[in-house]
Amino acid sequence: MDTMEELPSMLWGLDPIFSAFARLHISDIHHMKESCQVPDIYFYKSHPIYNVDVLGTVVYKKEREDFFCYGVDDGTGVINCLCWKNDPIKEGVDCGKSWGKPSAGFQGGFNLAAELKKMRQAQKSHCHLEIGDLLRIRGPVKTSRQQREITASTYYKVNDPVMSVQIEWMIEVLKLYREFYDKPLDLQTYMTNESPVSSLSKATNILKDFFEQGSVSKFRPYDVQDLLLPLITSCTEIAPGQQEPVAGPSPSQQLSMLLKEALEVLQNEGIVYRKVKSQDEVYLVTAQDKDLLMAVKDIIREDSKRAMYREKGCHILHILSSVRQRYSLNVSKTELELVLKLLECNSDIVSTRDNYFTIFGLD
Repeated sequence: MDTMEELPSMLWGLDPIFSAFARLHISDIHHMKESCQVPDIYFYKSHPIYNVDVLGTVVYKKEREDFFCYGVDDGTGVINCLCWKNDPIKEGVDCGKSWGKPSAGFQGGFNLAAELKKMRQAQKSHCHLEIGDLLRIRGPVKTSRQQREITASTYYKVNDPVMSVQIEWMIEVLKLYREFYDKPLDLQTYMTNESPVSSLSKATNILKDFFEQGSVSKFRPYDVQDLLLPLITSCTEIAPGQQEPVAGPSPSQQLSMLLKEALEVLQNEGIVYRKVKSQDEVYLVTAQDKDLLMAVKDIIREDSKRAMYREKGCHILHILSSVRQRYSLNVSKTELELVLKLLECNSDIVSTRDNYFTIFGLD
């Protein structure tokens, strides 16, 4: 899916489906398009999907030391489901032995060790499935080795001897598709004066003010992310009657996404840039980068003395090419335009005509 066709990530929370475990057919899970903005977020039509809820029959299984791997078939397709073992199952603890022999006080009465053992065995029977068993699984969708899979946050065996659960499930899923999944999201219903778009605008303005007032020349994202904390509201509150938090990005993930988008806006405007693109994300503030200003000024001074540039000056594209050769390949035209404007305001250079510059006071 093209970025231009996607709903901006700051608006995803306006879609109720994003905050729920979507009951999608497995065939649709396989065909969902991954987001171009945030990894492991997918789109069913116009709806962003993070968590899914699937009911199906186990058609194959693998067991490893730490997890079970089940192939689940809901009639529309098969998907791989990764189900992590909890500690009692993984360790294989014999509860009777771990608690020792029952004391005299338990003879003929309530035996805590025996009851605990029964509870653990019941738990294991619901988590250890065989081929042909009915499995319900909820969790985020991932892409591993070019294949979609579900990493379980909750899974259990469903006893359905007369298929009543499956029939009810199919009816509910078709109703959800008809009333929600197949309908486009109407943002006008949810838009308010304080929209996420305004949050992005506020974030960029906060960072601009900080760079101007603090005379910051370089920074890393984690150096400035706390400045945006007032713009983030928690979305992990538990609704009444709900047993687990609402799915979706945590406040820290919201903060990271907002900061990432704000830095992209500032880069597009030429206000910040990265001299070297590496794992160590160091950003430089263009107006405060004295080395960049000096490099541009030196290039114009040297080339303006050459015969071919003496009369009309150096064209901006020639300056850009020279800066990329001598200083950094990552300097864009937008950033160079900002530097040239600053140098001209300081009377270091002068514009001879549109996009042509020469050193000020050249003999």
